[in-house]
Amino acid sequence: MPRDTLTADRIVREAIELLDDEGLDGLNMRSLAKRLGSAATAVYWHIKTKDELVRRASDAVWGEVEPPDIDTTDWRSAATAHATGMHAMLTRHPWLVQAFSSHLLHGPGKARHDDLGLAIYEKAGFATDDADRAAGAVLVFVIGSALGPAIELSLKHRLSKDGADAEQLMADAMARAAETARQFPRLRERLTTTAATEYAAAPDDTFAFGLQSLLDGFEARLTAKGTNGTNRRE
Repeated sequence: MPRDTLTADRIVREAIELLDDEGLDGLNMRSLAKRLGSAATAVYWHIKTKDELVRRASDAVWGEVEPPDIDTTDWRSAATAHATGMHAMLTRHPWLVQAFSSHLLHGPGKARHDDLGLAIYEKAGFATDDADRAAGAVLVFVIGSALGPAIELSLKHRLSKDGADAEQLMADAMARAAETARQFPRLRERLTTTAATEYAAAPDDTFAFGLQSLLDGFEARLTAKGTNGTNRRE
């Protein structure tokens, strides 16, 4: 494919699809070039390094998170919508959770949502520093809640590199973990209920429960200080 048919945007879009399929460990310029029907040298003409590619891809997917309108909704509804949107995006792109620990990520997409988080918690009534702490606490919770898909994607890629049946290996490991868990009363009780499909699987609505509990704590803190909804800044 001639070099002038490639653009950085097209490369980033294809890289996101490759990352979704293979995870961070499966991304390399040769595989990406093959998917683009191009040569690796043509990719390097537009994006110089893998680190730059991951940074651009990570910033692009933040654009999928629809920002709530904080001028027309209360702070809790805005916080819930924002956190839920971030969680859904991270679940669709589990490689991004991996990338947080191995790449320097920055860009306008992520910065826009960082700024929105501060605005939401300032609207709630938190002073500047506490708004920063509240937004940070929610982001850490969202990332932590999205760890499961990221771990599974990374494990599957690592286990399958040697030609092994990754799905079977993971199923066998979970079966052994469940056998160990049955030695402990609360875990054994959970595994015998009809709701439990596999060991370590979180109950339904775990993310929503945790998020609302976190926001309950914020609201209680604001109410105790008499600042809830006053949009006070210090």
